[in-house]
Amino acid sequence: MRVFLTSLFLCCFFWTSAQEDFLAQQYFNDGEFGKAVVYYEKLVDVNPNRLDFAEGLVACYQQLERYEDAENFLFKRLKMRKYMPVLYIDLGYNYTLQEEKEEAEKQYDKAIDFLNKNPNYGAQIGAKFHKYTLLNYAITAYEKAMKLNSSLNFNFQLARIHGEQGNIEQMYEAYLSLIIEGKTSKSNVLRNLDAFISDDPNNDNNLKLKRILLRNAQRNPDTLWNELLSWLFVKQKQYGSAFRQEKAIYKRTEGSNTNRLIDLSDAALGAEELDVAKDIYEFVLEETDDSATRLDSELQLINIQLSQGESLDVVEKKYKELLQIHGIKNTTLRLQVAYAKFLTFKRNTPEPGIKILKDYLEIPLNREAVAYVKFALGEILVYHRKFNEALIYFSQIQQKFKNDVIGQNARFKVAQTSFYKGDFNWALTQLKVLRSSTSQLIANDAMQLSLLISDNTLEDSTQIALRKYARADLLAYQNKTKDAVTLLDDILENHKGEKIEDEALLKQGELLQQLKEYSKAVFNYQKIVEFYGQGILADDAHFALGTLYEEKLNKPEEAKSHYEKIIYNYQDSYYSPIARKRFRRLRGDVIN
Repeated sequence: MRVFLTSLFLCCFFWTSAQEDFLAQQYFNDGEFGKAVVYYEKLVDVNPNRLDFAEGLVACYQQLERYEDAENFLFKRLKMRKYMPVLYIDLGYNYTLQEEKEEAEKQYDKAIDFLNKNPNYGAQIGAKFHKYTLLNYAITAYEKAMKLNSSLNFNFQLARIHGEQGNIEQMYEAYLSLIIEGKTSKSNVLRNLDAFISDDPNNDNNLKLKRILLRNAQRNPDTLWNELLSWLFVKQKQYGSAFRQEKAIYKRTEGSNTNRLIDLSDAALGAEELDVAKDIYEFVLEETDDSATRLDSELQLINIQLSQGESLDVVEKKYKELLQIHGIKNTTLRLQVAYAKFLTFKRNTPEPGIKILKDYLEIPLNREAVAYVKFALGEILVYHRKFNEALIYFSQIQQKFKNDVIGQNARFKVAQTSFYKGDFNWALTQLKVLRSSTSQLIANDAMQLSLLISDNTLEDSTQIALRKYARADLLAYQNKTKDAVTLLDDILENHKGEKIEDEALLKQGELLQQLKEYSKAVFNYQKIVEFYGQGILADDAHFALGTLYEEKLNKPEEAKSHYEKIIYNYQDSYYSPIARKRFRRLRGDVIN
């Protein structure tokens, strides 16, 4: 019975204490310091060793301008046998609030002097100075503690403080020392440096970091400096300079692997730096004996050739050479699919592409490879207007990979193929499932197509305009861009004022961009913004205008205007975070 009563008493005690702690914090956060101080006084009486309660009480006294009460309380605490040296800083700050500078400095110095007795308090003392924005004192505390105890390392904290003070070079040095000493990972440091670096190589912060890295590289030929310089050059979109650093790394590590080179070539390719990407892939081909890496590089070089306008005969010859070298086996999956798609989408000869992939399915493949081939086969069959057969392949993938991205992509392809076929009801059924997809891009595409179908079947029971649009979309998929533009012209001429009009304007604008008819594309997007500003495609049109003005027409102010409209008028838009980042970059902000 006694044990039970004791347990019950302790439970009540801790519950009451926890409730008072919550109320004290709540009142403090709400600015009701008169109420908060009552609870903190109780908490301090019952828990004299809790530093957070003491700090809360002092903060309340200071907010209420009861400086004398705060001073008396702190003096009392400092006379205790065991006290925390950070209380000197609280006392000093109490004097600072009363503009008693000399008294404040005396207390701050006492906190610093305490480190002579025990440098392990460096973290707490430095953090308390930092909290009160006494940055020079924080630096002194951290540096003194490190000097007194070589096992302590506060370079991370020092780097942040130097950054806050605008001492960028000192900040860089502090961060880099952390990597050199193995106190933190390179990726962790780079995340922090990223906030101070822009994509402008002439930015002052960028130049400072470059100088420090080059200086270190001259003193110590460690590949770390090449890696950091490569990272900086990639941030500045100077892929050629990054490639020179990566070559140095590769040679110094005696060609251990080509992964870093491949990653850089992919980044250059994504940024449309085709010549640099080509040089990297060619270097990889010269250096590696790994057959898979060689084949991947060869395929990427073919893609670059196609982008640079190489003749289709030359490209086809290259594909045939690769097939002769590598043969038909389970390790050449990407080659078979790439060649089949080339024959279909570039040569407009889907039949041989279909045969290649059907024959390839006859060899032993794992289930993921089978799905990959069937997906590509389905895409080619859609191109060839063999919709029913394509639906079979997409449905098989969907059933076997229900919860995977490839399964969701296959379901979208079922919906899209049904749309091309004119089976709008079945397309809608599939799209309803996909609208909750874990992939935001798939969900967004599903939403767009779903709204297109539903909006234009309710208003037009004959679905004439929607069927025309589906045909135009299929023509675009078949790379018959001009034919698709002409059919969309028919919709815009004969279905004015109907729901389909903004969809047709947007689709045609995208196709006109592909044809590099930028002024016509701008006209289309502007019409959407002007006449359908409240519609679901207005944010798409603004984003299209923004990217067009920024990337093709070199009109950054116009681009900025459209990004800004998305930020303020379409906050729930899929494009909102991208528009915000682009807007800030055009405005000259440092992007983290």
